[in-house]
Amino acid sequence: MLARIDAADAGLLKLLTWLSPAFPIGAFSYSHGLEWAVETGDVTTRPALVDWLDALLEHGGLGSDAVFFARAHDAVSEGDAAGLVAVAELAAAFQPSRERRLESFAQGTAFLTAIRASAPTSALDLARGWDGPVAYPVAVALASAGHGLPRDPALAAFLHAGVANLISAAVRLVPLGQTDGLKALAALEPAVLAAAARAARTPLDDVSGAAFRSDIASMRHETQRTRLFRT
Repeated sequence: MLARIDAADAGLLKLLTWLSPAFPIGAFSYSHGLEWAVETGDVTTRPALVDWLDALLEHGGLGSDAVFFARAHDAVSEGDAAGLVAVAELAAAFQPSRERRLESFAQGTAFLTAIRASAPTSALDLARGWDGPVAYPVAVALASAGHGLPRDPALAAFLHAGVANLISAAVRLVPLGQTDGLKALAALEPAVLAAAARAARTPLDDVSGAAFRSDIASMRHETQRTRLFRT
């Protein structure tokens, strides 16, 4: 006898699809400045990678993206079009370099294009009040809320996927073995959950960032002589 599949299970499958490396947003081609950090010697071991990503979750782009995700999800769930525009505007302004803008906006645009084709939702109409580029966390939150996926687990999954993508980049760049990559991902699970919990209670006005070395890395990467990644 087949087990009954409920709406929550179907929602989980959607989330797994959207955050899969196979989802056509080109996430594999971005390193968030990590490529420069490897070349300059900041990240050459698994412990150094864990420290770098932990800082991004607590003080850097991954942490601020988490806040944008949480507040965008809330706005969509409440039908607050003006609130969603406010989140989209701040998320767009919060990118510290040309390459980070490229990374977030290109993935956000590609994500929404794929969602419109494969899993359309009326929540997309709420975004029509914003005519600028949509940052990636806002795009994923828009789809998640539009399909009724609970905010907190969706947020944790979004952060986990982001960390996993950067670890995959490090496995190729450092290089690290696959086993070290898995160990790094396991070591960062508490930091992912802490970042998600922190973002869930952080008002939009309190979003901040202080991972300056990561921001500098994204700027220096623009002129890096040998590059495998777009950022």
